[in-house]
Amino acid sequence: MSTIRPEEVVNVLKDQIENFDTKTTVEEEGSIIEIADGIATVYGMEQAMYGELVVFETGVHGLVMNVERKAIGCVLLGSDYGLQEGSKVKRTGVQADIPVGNEVVGRVVNAIGEPIDGKGEIKADTRRPIEHEAAGVIDRQSVDQPMETGILAIDSMFPIGRGQRELIIGDRQTGKTAIAIDTILNQKGKDVICIYVAIGQKASTVSQLVTTLKKHGAMDYSVIVSASASDKASLQYIAPYSGTAIAEHFMSQGKDVLIVYDDLSKHAVAYRTISLLLDRPPGREAYPGDVFYLHSRLLERSCRLDEAHGGGSITALPIIETQAGDVAAYIPTNVISITDGQIFLESELFFSGVRPAVNVGLSVSRVGGAAQTKIMKKVAGSLRIDLAQYRELEVFTQFSSDLDSGTKDTLNHGAHLIELLKQPLCNPMSLHKQVVLLYAAAHKMLDDIPIGELKKTTEEMIAVIEQKHKDVMDEIDTKKVLTDELGTSIENAILEFKK
Repeated sequence: MSTIRPEEVVNVLKDQIENFDTKTTVEEEGSIIEIADGIATVYGMEQAMYGELVVFETGVHGLVMNVERKAIGCVLLGSDYGLQEGSKVKRTGVQADIPVGNEVVGRVVNAIGEPIDGKGEIKADTRRPIEHEAAGVIDRQSVDQPMETGILAIDSMFPIGRGQRELIIGDRQTGKTAIAIDTILNQKGKDVICIYVAIGQKASTVSQLVTTLKKHGAMDYSVIVSASASDKASLQYIAPYSGTAIAEHFMSQGKDVLIVYDDLSKHAVAYRTISLLLDRPPGREAYPGDVFYLHSRLLERSCRLDEAHGGGSITALPIIETQAGDVAAYIPTNVISITDGQIFLESELFFSGVRPAVNVGLSVSRVGGAAQTKIMKKVAGSLRIDLAQYRELEVFTQFSSDLDSGTKDTLNHGAHLIELLKQPLCNPMSLHKQVVLLYAAAHKMLDDIPIGELKKTTEEMIAVIEQKHKDVMDEIDTKKVLTDELGTSIENAILEFKK
């Protein structure tokens, strides 16, 4: 009869303790106690974290958005078909993430990074969490590089810098998206990755946008993240964060990124929908109390990193739609206070034929002046004042018929400036073209041309100068400083054309 010796038992126990696999974990599972309107209340997952991904038994994913004492509230990121009370739910232990990398460039993806352009799957090795803490103040540097939009009215008066957040705001159908698209087209050949996030747009509108970008060769450096109007509110809610995660991947590699959020009004509405379904108390205009944090934590991620962190940047162009020009509404005022300036587009200007319909009085860039090229700053110096004087005099002249010559000259000059700043769609201007036009306008060299012929004449003038005085144009593009000699060369070239 064999006996068990105590030392052998001790040795076995020691061996088991030393070789215990710490990685073996118990998989936490819960079950649905209520499901409706894309929201599932799950019981039995006490360790679940806010923002964690969970998997339902049908394979569809959910996002933890409510953590209560007895249960958690999950927002479904797909169809609830086949799910009912008692269906099983498993934790994944990971935050919601998205595939990122060069493989995503040139593609159209949905809010969770799945391709929707019919070009096959995206084989990206890297994934990045959609929610990420913004870079700290110490890791950033000041904005001093221009992000040229190619739009004369904006580059001259409200310049945007790399790493800036410039809001585009106005009523619907005033050309907000057009400004964003022109800016994307203008980045061709400038080593900038462009990301366009469509939130709550019609799928046909996104399709048209993709066609426009392809036509101008801009899809080669662009990514479209689309959560269309037919998608769930949960996908519309995470879409801008997913787009920013893609942008942060490129920024961490030292690249410059431009991201457009079109538009954050619909994003706030999607979040309001989710919050009300999760039984969160409604506040002003039925938005939840944390709706400011919704956009502040998104837009704070746009910045310019210092050289120690690669020197990359994310420039954000959020779009907000106003109702009857009311910039003092809840969401517009929130986003205005988060961003570094706004481009305000006005319906009256748009319908009177001034396009882009930028309101010079209400628009501002709180950073761009530091990022504006020296030559642009010099030639556009008096532009805002001249336009303001014109607007003021225009009001008074409605009531009087006889005007002195000084007033007539100011009005004539202002009318020519307004005409000069009009710009067709998908037609961004190069720096040399902008500088020559602004130089001519500032020195009142265009005031004798009839307004009806101004556009045609300036187009001809630029074409002739580009052909005959290529050295002048090259100097503008390379040196970007207005010397006395360069000023004289530009003036002589314009006078030669006018003769």
